Amino acid sequence: MGKGKGEPEFYAAVVKPGTILYEISGVTDDLARETMNRISHKMPIRCKLVQRRHGL
Repeated sequence: MGKGKGEPEFYAAVVKPGTILYEISGVTDDLARETMNRISHKMPIRCKLVQRRHGL
């Protein structure tokens, strides 16, 4: 009889395609684009910047 399953080696989260991970408001478009560019370099997945339409 074992005494458990051992120590976990790492934790993982399932992120489905199309999920919004970060929202930025109150800054200029240039600053938001630069910020998302820096964030995307640290992410292990491909990221895309999308903007909300103002007519909705």
